[in-house]
Amino acid sequence: MAVQPEGAPCWADAMFSDVEGAKSFYGDVLGWTFGESSSEYGNYTQAYADGKAVAAVVPPMPGQEGQSQWCLYLASADASATAAKIREHGGELLMEPMQVGEFGSMCLAREPSGAVFGVWQAGTHEGFETMGTPGAYAWCEVFTREPEKADAFFSAVFGYRQHRLEGEEMDFRLYDLGDRPLLGRLRMTDDFPPEVPSYVNVYFTVPDCDDAVAKATKLGAVLRSSPMTTPFGRFAALTDPQGADLSVIDVDTTEGEMPTTTEV
Repeated sequence: MAVQPEGAPCWADAMFSDVEGAKSFYGDVLGWTFGESSSEYGNYTQAYADGKAVAAVVPPMPGQEGQSQWCLYLASADASATAAKIREHGGELLMEPMQVGEFGSMCLAREPSGAVFGVWQAGTHEGFETMGTPGAYAWCEVFTREPEKADAFFSAVFGYRQHRLEGEEMDFRLYDLGDRPLLGRLRMTDDFPPEVPSYVNVYFTVPDCDDAVAKATKLGAVLRSSPMTTPFGRFAALTDPQGADLSVIDVDTTEGEMPTTTEV
């Protein structure tokens, strides 16, 4: 795939204390295969779906052991310039911009309401080689307890337009750059345990949501939200055996009409 436009989701990875366990879990649930780990880059190991790069897993760096979490990267033409915007608009840099060999440049940040995300400036590694296909990235949503902060920040840094979903009980917005929705933003309600911080929830595509949930829970995942069919697909929310939250979605199984949106 070509390099994604500024602000578009372009890559995802996660740190796992038990990398082999993660490879086994995601291999069974999402059908991933894995490349050779790169010792030069902290044993970073790329995952593939049908031979195309879709994500990566890596052991934690010293001092970063703990619960795993998927990190979504947003595309940037200049990671240093994006980092400056992040600071300017109240975000926190967790990792300063750094060059990753010939692959590209990156930084890690936390937006003002608490969700962590990455920024990726492509070099030879352009990001996802496929999206919306079985095993690949499908969608993402910022889950936040302070949506006003997240809305202001992401629009200021990446220039997103925002659309509110009409007729929905939940507080949900779509962020886009004018041609297509890029990610969603959901206000976290009391349904979320108080200890759960704001985070970015990544959806991976599966051919059958119920089958993926059955495989995942058999392997020790926790089902957070039972499979439900929507106009966007049939999806469910899970926490993997090492604590990383994710959702799985069958984009071909849909029900109902697409909701209307209003620009805000």
